[in-house]
Amino acid sequence: MKNHYITALALSCIALSVSANAADIKVIHAGTLLTVAGKAPLVEQTLVITDGVISAIQSGYTAGPISTSQDTVEIVDLKNRFVMAGLMDMHVHLQGELGPKNDSQALRMSDADVAMQSVYFAKKTLLAGFTTVRDLGAKPEQIYALRDGINKGWIDGPRIIASGGVSVTGGHGDVDGMSPDLLDKYTSKTICDGPYDCRRATRRAIKFGADVIKITSTGGVLSDTNTGTGQQMDDDELREVIQTAHALGRKVASHAHAAQGINAALRAGVDSIEHGSYADKESIKLMKQSGAYLVPTLLAGDTVVAMANAAGADFMSPAIKVKAIRVGGDMLKNFTAAYKAGVNIAYGTDSGVSHHGDNAKEAVLMSKAGMSNSDILKSATINAAKLIDMSDSLGSLEVGKQADIIGLTTNPLEQIDTLLSVPFVMKAGVIYKG
Repeated sequence: MKNHYITALALSCIALSVSANAADIKVIHAGTLLTVAGKAPLVEQTLVITDGVISAIQSGYTAGPISTSQDTVEIVDLKNRFVMAGLMDMHVHLQGELGPKNDSQALRMSDADVAMQSVYFAKKTLLAGFTTVRDLGAKPEQIYALRDGINKGWIDGPRIIASGGVSVTGGHGDVDGMSPDLLDKYTSKTICDGPYDCRRATRRAIKFGADVIKITSTGGVLSDTNTGTGQQMDDDELREVIQTAHALGRKVASHAHAAQGINAALRAGVDSIEHGSYADKESIKLMKQSGAYLVPTLLAGDTVVAMANAAGADFMSPAIKVKAIRVGGDMLKNFTAAYKAGVNIAYGTDSGVSHHGDNAKEAVLMSKAGMSNSDILKSATINAAKLIDMSDSLGSLEVGKQADIIGLTTNPLEQIDTLLSVPFVMKAGVIYKG
């Protein structure tokens, strides 16, 4: 009787083990496959995805691996698609969108409302083919919760690298355009003054969950103040933030328009320049020396110029309108100079200024500025993955990497605007569209 019980128990454990080890296998038949941006595409390829990770890439349309009866195998027919790695946007703001109702929304929407809206915008971004984003400006507690909820599979959205913001009093990144009482109420605890206070603010941001630190070395277009777009954080404040963040294993992204602020951030060791609207020869030299990335956000510039010039744009204050038309109008030609000089470029849109889900419009503007289609794809995959230190798992379709995959109707190397409509989206082996 005892032996029978032990045998039954052993058989039960084996059955549970087999069930627990059952694999979710997807076999994709890709008509055209771009494994790594910059390399030549392949034709008639099979990708085998096991539990969300690419386990094999085979020539021809094969049936995939021999599976046990416990495995789930799904054949995905993309024979009429151009298949490539999921796109990555290195500058988004998932908590809102620029528009005439922003002031009233700030007063009427609760934190819970903003969180729900963020879920909606995150899903739109994922369905547009962007499987990984870097959010560079949001209410910290909410964006970290959104990031974590997506990672746990509770909600659908792109993988989020979430920032904590460190800015100086009265600078871009501090609150503005409100009554004094509201200014006090909404001022962040990571606003700082002087190097040691900025060290505190950086440590606090990381303590509460920041994956990356976002600083504002210059003024900004959408700050409701006429303080301009020149350097606003002092050199010693920049150095302290960057050194502190690096010591705690975090990279630093700097919002920067004017050359003086760009160069000060680069000399302090920043990892990426956001916008870089007036990068000069010194900026280009410093970026190439340090390997820092330029995240151009041409779509933001294009968007604010159109808004400022549109009829009924009264929601923009005179100070914002002047900056929008000037800076937005200058971004394209300055990006062209930086690209031709060979700086590292990572794809970023500043979505939230533009509509979420329209992230691919950045690619069209990059092409208009003279960037090759191949380099555009590289900026949105390989380079973006390097910027966030995730090249071992993202940015290309190779064995051992996450199965973040999009399928397109036409070849984007020939027609970049095909990115505007993505019919198939997979993230980590899960099909979200198509």
